[in-house]
Amino acid sequence: MCPFLWKHLIFLYNVFFYIFSASLCFSPLSQASKRTMSYHHASYSDYDSQSRSDDHLQTNLPAVYSQPSLPSLPSLTSNPDHYQEILSTTHHHCLTTLKGHTSYISSLNLVGKFLYSGSGKEIRLWKGNSLDYEIHHENLSNNVVAVGKGAVKSLVVLEDKLFSAHQDHKIRVWKINNQESDKQKYTRLATLPTLGDRAFNSLLPKNQVQIRRHKTCTWVHHVDTVSALALSSDESLLYSVSWDRTIKIWRTNDFKCLESIANAHDDAINAVALSNDDSVYTGSADKNIKVWRKSSKESKHSLVATLEKHNSGINALALSTDGSVLYSGACDRSIVVWEKDGGGNMVVLGALRGHSQSILCLAVVSDLLFSGSADKTIRIWRGADKSYSCWAVLEGHRGPVKCLTATIDHCNTTDASYLLYSGSLDCEIRVWQINVPLLQ
Repeated sequence: MCPFLWKHLIFLYNVFFYIFSASLCFSPLSQASKRTMSYHHASYSDYDSQSRSDDHLQTNLPAVYSQPSLPSLPSLTSNPDHYQEILSTTHHHCLTTLKGHTSYISSLNLVGKFLYSGSGKEIRLWKGNSLDYEIHHENLSNNVVAVGKGAVKSLVVLEDKLFSAHQDHKIRVWKINNQESDKQKYTRLATLPTLGDRAFNSLLPKNQVQIRRHKTCTWVHHVDTVSALALSSDESLLYSVSWDRTIKIWRTNDFKCLESIANAHDDAINAVALSNDDSVYTGSADKNIKVWRKSSKESKHSLVATLEKHNSGINALALSTDGSVLYSGACDRSIVVWEKDGGGNMVVLGALRGHSQSILCLAVVSDLLFSGSADKTIRIWRGADKSYSCWAVLEGHRGPVKCLTATIDHCNTTDASYLLYSGSLDCEIRVWQINVPLLQ
């Protein structure tokens, strides 16, 4: 074959591959789906090599622009004139940037003045408050408190225990030790499922589930990345969701697996949120949110509703403080707002629009909603009378914003101050102070 024709064939192949890849939504899919997935950002070549090794991420695909922003749903955003008035009364600035991680930030968890961050296979601890963020900057190597065998995906703290979900299909439990005089890393208490759980369930054939044609494992095992964790309202149960499409429920006092919901979704589960009444919400790459409950008379959770409005994979879920409003963020660049009706069922109100790329994370504090996106920005939303306003757009990250956590710093009669922590694929954590006027 002549070189000229060969070059043209290669060119046509690359064009076809590019178009095919661009049609995919940037949400992680389970191995069972046998499809390629990625996070949803249009140009991120600077971090491509380390991202792909950590999480099979693909980059430089403009698929975000092929996802319509849910035109069928009404917009809940206020008019532009009101938006400009709000921006003039909202003040925000970046207090500091926490550096030290060498891989992208995948998870953040704030407990008092302690901030835990997951990145690659390590978990770091940062200490401080709004006036002192230099602790641990003197010797960054000292704030690595735990190192696992798989990339960290989610972090949950319960009293003196830290639970971490990993890409190697495991959940690890660490004994928290924050004594100033003790520089040792945290002690690992257990790896879930525990050895006892695995041994007990391996005795009976009925406890085996088939994961491939010639491979089985016990039902207590996750067989793909554990993507998110959440605690029940009384903190007695830990919920884990996975790209293997299952939900598992663990007892926090002895780490026993009590229940596994197989095939909970048709694709990878990316997010989980629990309300005060212990309703369980799961968001998936299959574009759906499912609601699960267990009554006092039942031993297992059952599906009570499926919420269908997004037209692409769901990446993030967050509940209002009282659990009456659910927010869902997806690759369609929209945040869908759901509200409980008189019968206690979630009904859609509309969509929040403004981000130019996928919504990757959400956080709620008081009456504020924070959203992080692959467009490298963070938006702050506030709702009143079923109408929402974007109070600020935070810029500064050099990569997609992957995780958020926030807290109230202080509050007086005229305004409230919030501390927001954002983790990005640029391997940095930014600390923001936001002052917003109180609604009269």
